Amino acid sequence: MPSDPPVYSTSNGFKYPHHPYGAQYARPGGPILLQDSHLIESLARFDRERIPERVVHAKGGGCHFEFELTDSLSDITYADPYQTPGYKCPGVVRFSTVGGESGTPDTARDPRGVSFKFYTKWGNHDWVFNNTPVFFIRDANKFPHFIHTQKRYPHNHLGQASDSGMYWDYLTQNVESIHQITYMFGDRGTPASWTDMSAYSGHTFKFVNKEGDLTYVQIHVLPENGFKTLPLEKASELAGKNPDYHQQLLYEKLQRGEKPKYTCYVQTMTPEQAENFRYSINDLTKVWPHKEFPLRKFGTITLTENVTNYFEEIEQIAFSPSNTCIPGIEPSNDSVLQSRLFSYPDTQRHRLGANYMQLPINRPVNMGKEMCPFAGANFQRDGPMCLFNFKDQPNYIATHAGENAVKFAECTREGGQIAPHDKFTGVVLEKDVLEEIKKQEEKRSGHEQVVNAKINEYYIVNGCSPLDLEQPRALYEKVYDDEMKEHFVNNVVAHASNISIPEIKTRVSQYFGLLNADLGQKIAKGLGIAWEPLTFEEYAAKISTSAAY
Repeated sequence: MPSDPPVYSTSNGFKYPHHPYGAQYARPGGPILLQDSHLIESLARFDRERIPERVVHAKGGGCHFEFELTDSLSDITYADPYQTPGYKCPGVVRFSTVGGESGTPDTARDPRGVSFKFYTKWGNHDWVFNNTPVFFIRDANKFPHFIHTQKRYPHNHLGQASDSGMYWDYLTQNVESIHQITYMFGDRGTPASWTDMSAYSGHTFKFVNKEGDLTYVQIHVLPENGFKTLPLEKASELAGKNPDYHQQLLYEKLQRGEKPKYTCYVQTMTPEQAENFRYSINDLTKVWPHKEFPLRKFGTITLTENVTNYFEEIEQIAFSPSNTCIPGIEPSNDSVLQSRLFSYPDTQRHRLGANYMQLPINRPVNMGKEMCPFAGANFQRDGPMCLFNFKDQPNYIATHAGENAVKFAECTREGGQIAPHDKFTGVVLEKDVLEEIKKQEEKRSGHEQVVNAKINEYYIVNGCSPLDLEQPRALYEKVYDDEMKEHFVNNVVAHASNISIPEIKTRVSQYFGLLNADLGQKIAKGLGIAWEPLTFEEYAAKISTSAAY
């Protein structure tokens, strides 16, 4: 890199000898000349400065961090980053709200996304988490429709601040959302800062060790100073005064030299425990009780410094749960997780282009660079903005390219097997395929039939039952104290009071009345409507019950 001060230049690198604001004219007073390539480049480039903002999680910010493995997880996974205590790697984290646009307040009542990208020496490893341990839905196909209800109305382009009826109409038809809503309209719905809130995988992942033993895992990232929150009035005040409050707070903390810290934990569940668990481990609307499944510490994350360019390092960074699933970690059969494995990389291809992984902020440290433990390679080629095309390496499994052909690593696999290079070249025999499928099915079928059947025990596809009310009811009645309950009622009333359709207001009070009759009555009073309690069955019948197919 040159050490001299930067000199204003054209995009092809030559120094520009004229005033950057000037333009070439045929004569004083015009007309302007088409030969002014500096002007043409400035205008054409300006027209293309914006990229599509994220459909969800558009508003956010982030910084650099360092991860340290403090305790080995080698007994439950053979994933390389989790083997040796003391291992450290750098990374970038992005914090965000979910539903709002890029310019909306970051103190709004909403879940927060917390996504970490670990630049390990084996490749990039992502955690794509939220600051609540549960989510609104458990069926993948509901997600686009749910997000639509958090956006602007199609007919008048007005948002939720003018009428939140669309939002509450969706929630009250999908009762499994009530656990997330009970979290979100509690105090934690408006965190005090990004550095003082938790992050959770929410989804269940499968950790596999070298012997092939399976352990179900959920990951928790807890702040050193506890989860701090803002009262409704303060969050609303900041939303008007400084929509970028959380972003500014993070930036200024790091500029002062502060290094906020988090501790990383796993909750673990054996296959036998999963079979006996009251709920399905594939249900994103449920938590694992800490008394039954205690937290096990394994690492720390320390925020270290600000990024130097927001667009380059935060707007262009691309996360995906598919990058969580490195060798030794597999996805569960959670419907929402399975869909995210596709949807996240797909939206990055739309926003950033097919070669988004070649951008410096997304590029693994071992792709195209001779770094330990190996230099990565693949068969992806060409396309717009291709920054690294693997030179003359063959773009398929070649038998004639000698040392230049892509090699297949003799890496540890499930069951402690080693897959030698020659197993990836040549002819695949049908008998071997059938034998492998048979082994996989024998291993999978017994346990997964029990686990997956739990979904069908109390809901079909995307249905709900009184079982969905148990955990949020316990959260409201047993975890929230009187002050927190009062905050909860005030938060719901403040958000739902501008609903324009009276029937939906009534349904909101009945929706919470399913948890606790006193809660429903208080919300009805706050909304200025009559309290009309319903049982679960009466509630469903009043809305009308939909087909389960």
